[in-house]
Amino acid sequence: MRKPALYLFFILLSSSLYAQQDWQMKGFVKPAFNPIMQADSTYSFFCPLKKEMVQWQKADVFNPAAIVRNDKVYILFRAEDVPGTAIGMRTSRIGLAVSDDGIHFTKMKDPVLYPDSSEFMKYDYPGGCEDPRIVEREDGTYVLLYTSWNRDVARLSVATSADLIHWTKRGPAFRKAYNGKFLDTWSKSGSVVTRLAGQKITAAKINGKYWMYWGENPMYLASSTDLIDWTPVVDEQQELLVVLKPREKKFDSHLTEPGPPALITDKGILLLYNGKNIENENADPAIPKGTYCGGQALFDLKDPSKLISRSDDYFIKPDLPHEIKGQYKAGTTFIEGLVFFKDQWFLYYGTADSMVGVAVKE
Repeated sequence: MRKPALYLFFILLSSSLYAQQDWQMKGFVKPAFNPIMQADSTYSFFCPLKKEMVQWQKADVFNPAAIVRNDKVYILFRAEDVPGTAIGMRTSRIGLAVSDDGIHFTKMKDPVLYPDSSEFMKYDYPGGCEDPRIVEREDGTYVLLYTSWNRDVARLSVATSADLIHWTKRGPAFRKAYNGKFLDTWSKSGSVVTRLAGQKITAAKINGKYWMYWGENPMYLASSTDLIDWTPVVDEQQELLVVLKPREKKFDSHLTEPGPPALITDKGILLLYNGKNIENENADPAIPKGTYCGGQALFDLKDPSKLISRSDDYFIKPDLPHEIKGQYKAGTTFIEGLVFFKDQWFLYYGTADSMVGVAVKE
């Protein structure tokens, strides 16, 4: 018996829609041992600017970068010092923790990146060093993209290290581009394009350059030859080229912000990103207003600015108690770290601007 034409049409349509979405990385599960990291007032260190001991992770610990080194997972996490003050009005420092299994972590006593008296203090202080993302260069150098916050302008900044412990600050990522045109532009959240080879993820060049998605409302693109000095991609009017922007009535109706380092796949460049639901009539009605969820986008391998496809919905959202209670009460699963470790994907994220969580995909 022949199938009705309309039936066949819907079968073909469904197959086409599935094919358009099969590029996504799905199947992440949150282990019972969550959160994996939280604030601890017993950690103190001598602040070189305040000239006194400070409890550097007394308030909150969240928004982690992650990388594999010597068969261990390392997390670089953001920690804030003084509880009870408004968001953005504390000092953030970046700490380091290590794990043998990707879930149970041991923190180092002191932060590894923080405001100091270097030439870049005017960018880092008093707000501090925030929201890191990390990649490894082919020569083994680690490159950290983080937000310098002086409580005036957020600037995406760069630091490098050979061992994850001792870091050299390189300054704002865009300070040399176009004679400093974008130095004072609000910038943060740098997601560098990477490649997985075997068990190792490293920064990857496309058309002879490294590429980075960045920004926190629309999303932009930049290129570099060394992962340190970056040149934003501009349009015909010499303004920042938008490569991804918010959508009405979607989980990302307020902003789109890059997550972990992007990953080259056989379908294109896979970018996991953070979407925030707006707090007005254009919000996604299925989730609370102001909520941060994780989405996915696919860009062209030959042209990193060209969007090929985009997830219709989030793949991770705040639904555990600690993900919707804390400094940011609307709830966040703010994704920043992704590693391939012992044949599994580990996704690390901040919860409600207060703790660190993990989701695992086999």
